Amino acid sequence: MPFRPSRRQFLSGATTAATAGFLGSFSAAALSSIFGITRAAELPAPGQQTGAATGPLYPPADLSYFDKPIDTRPGAIRFGYASITWGGNDRQAIEDVSALGFPGIQLRANAVADFGAKPGELKDLLAQHHLKFVALSSGNLSIDNPEADEMALHTKNAAFLKSAGGSYLQVICSLPKGRTPVAADYKECGRRLTELGKRIIDLGVQLGMHNHMNSLTERPEETDWVMDACDPHFAKLELDVAHCLQGGGDPVKAIDKYSDRLLFLHIKDVEQLRAPGVAGDGPAYRWVELGRGRVDLPGVFDALKRVKYSGWAIVELDAVPDKSRTPKECAQISKTYLEEKLGYKI
Repeated sequence: MPFRPSRRQFLSGATTAATAGFLGSFSAAALSSIFGITRAAELPAPGQQTGAATGPLYPPADLSYFDKPIDTRPGAIRFGYASITWGGNDRQAIEDVSALGFPGIQLRANAVADFGAKPGELKDLLAQHHLKFVALSSGNLSIDNPEADEMALHTKNAAFLKSAGGSYLQVICSLPKGRTPVAADYKECGRRLTELGKRIIDLGVQLGMHNHMNSLTERPEETDWVMDACDPHFAKLELDVAHCLQGGGDPVKAIDKYSDRLLFLHIKDVEQLRAPGVAGDGPAYRWVELGRGRVDLPGVFDALKRVKYSGWAIVELDAVPDKSRTPKECAQISKTYLEEKLGYKI
């Protein structure tokens, strides 16, 4: 087993080394001038009192914290929460997400309309609530619309994101209108993702493609086709574990496969309302709080540990599934699951 020093040992060794290095830079004469010491024999014995002072110079301190081993593992997962549950009321979302203790938040494109003329106002608001602006959902990247229009829209959103202190731009590859996708569509989407990624990286913003139901990357093989068609330097994967499962994939396998291309994640859960392929009124599934659906969340986090993932995991819930609860209460349920069932500290 590799040696792992305690914090007390680490600090003691570091202090000793630093002190020795510092004193070693002085001559004996200088030391005599500074400390009045000319011979080692003149140093007081350990515990011996010098001068008129009695008792310790400082009161006893509790150093038990420093006896904990230093954590040398890769950086821990950082948890954020998505504002989508609040239905566009971002100010309330910021208030609630901060009150729950999440250190980061993801906002949607409506924030560009709300704060577009004053991104600094949003940046200040987030700072006041101690929230990192992790990502902006920029909407759909369409292969039907003129490329220049698509690039202009998402580049503008990326510029807003950067001005407001954000890091990641998220896009969804929309389905072609009125027809079944063909192989060329996945290649074109990958090419446009690469082009957009090149444009916004100059702003200091990274691009993530969000796998999503009812999109060009609903099924796992479709995600593969698009990701194979784009340059990994400029376009990465924003993996949504619940959309992955609902689309017929395995999020654990997806984490293993794309471990070197994960920009950030959506941690989400989904409940099956009726068996796949069975006709009926209403939706066949719905998004629910963590631990209330069928996503293997323990397996997901085991996979993240296995690949040594170190980055943002955004908890997301599209809408309140039980209308008797508030968005904040739903977020609390997910936070409790992460802390009490999975052992994470938000």
